Amino acid sequence: MIDKRQFYINGAWVNSVDGKDHHVIDPSTEEPCATIAMAGAADVDAAVAAAKAAFPVWMATPVEDRIALIEKLQEIYTTRAEEMARAISLEMGAPIDMSRTQQVGAGTWHMEALLKAAREFHWIAPLGDHAPNDRIIHEPIGVVAMITPWNWPMNQISLKVIAGLLAGCTMILKPSEESPLNALLFAEMLDEAGVPAGVFNLVNGDGAGAGSALTGHKDVDMVSFTGSSRAGKLISKNAADTLKRVSLELGGKGANLVFADADEKAVKRGVLHCMNNSGQSCNAPTRMLVQREVYDQAVETAAEVAAKVTVGPADQEGRHIGPVVNEVQFNKIQDLIQKGIDEGARLVAGGTGRPDGLNRGFYVKPTVFADVTNEMTIAQEEIFGPVLSIIPFDTEEEGLAIANDTPYGLTNYVQTQDAERLKRCAMALRSGMVEMNGQGRGLGAPFGGMKQSGNGREGGKWGLEDFLEVKAVSGWPEGA
Repeated sequence: MIDKRQFYINGAWVNSVDGKDHHVIDPSTEEPCATIAMAGAADVDAAVAAAKAAFPVWMATPVEDRIALIEKLQEIYTTRAEEMARAISLEMGAPIDMSRTQQVGAGTWHMEALLKAAREFHWIAPLGDHAPNDRIIHEPIGVVAMITPWNWPMNQISLKVIAGLLAGCTMILKPSEESPLNALLFAEMLDEAGVPAGVFNLVNGDGAGAGSALTGHKDVDMVSFTGSSRAGKLISKNAADTLKRVSLELGGKGANLVFADADEKAVKRGVLHCMNNSGQSCNAPTRMLVQREVYDQAVETAAEVAAKVTVGPADQEGRHIGPVVNEVQFNKIQDLIQKGIDEGARLVAGGTGRPDGLNRGFYVKPTVFADVTNEMTIAQEEIFGPVLSIIPFDTEEEGLAIANDTPYGLTNYVQTQDAERLKRCAMALRSGMVEMNGQGRGLGAPFGGMKQSGNGREGGKWGLEDFLEVKAVSGWPEGA
């Protein structure tokens, strides 16, 4: 059993003042794999006080020095990548090969993008030729509470922590209590890189305890949260009394529009994308909208692809998918699969229960429903498991209407060889991101959504701007 009951506060590893022990569960075995402490109010107060005290000096630290710290962190992160991969795989169930490449790789990718953005960012810029003595200054917002989820831990931690550090903010990170080991390892790396005391702090805890204490704290200037839309609403309400900035990256119910002229790999690509990370991605294309002319073939292909997706323990190498994160998530997914059956969707792959040969661990069958209508529960709720709903449509207008008929607006997908249609769809889809014909977004592209998918943007220059205030200054000295 791994013992990780200390927090990182004010540059030191310290014992909890008023926390309680919590077991981290290995989802592949359902057995405890680590013990952490859950922070109480006194622990949160200590972390916030450290961040507040450190802010004036870190804010005034030259950008070049902040960049040098992250460059040093990059080196350490690379040398300890295998440790990170194994921690993530153990605690949240990502298969070890996927953890090494995608989970750990996400941190590397975002560090590179944010460093590039920081080097190119205009921290002090002229207002315009019409106002030669006006300057726009970008300065850090202050103390930030960063609350991250369990599904892509390094992806979200790097997007928040690296951007915040480069912007000149100080921070308190509260990772998910379901996957805290990677965050504790990341704190070790930052300490080794030489982050000044109080600039970065880490406490573990749950949303109701440490999360609520952080988001309502009078000395926290901003909350950056990634998680469910339900939790995002509660955080917004709790933060309202102090009028702090709240940046939210929330759930999704991505539509994947497959037109009759889509390339031959479009359906397979969509199914595998949906199943990746055991379906535990907010930007997963979980609704496949297929034009009527190719609908029957698409359903057949999707069922065949899903049937070939294997499921197994996270510590085994290979291209399989692992378990979902915990029993609560497993039961929720089982209930929603049954709901799909009860509401009349046609089950063409998977279903309820564990896959054959797996009687322990939170494993879910890769599941595909056909003949889904957009009013069904499985088409409206974020399932967060390896479950795909296929919906037919006739015209482009109908497909777009179905795609936009959701409370979410994170990522949508389009598959067609018609260049003009691609542009029309990109403009018409109400989501923060649109990916077309299997092409991923470039380095530094902003990540975030509309509607109940949130209101912030992470990554690249937009990720820096999320943590910055804008100050307008007149009368700037000539030649300065």
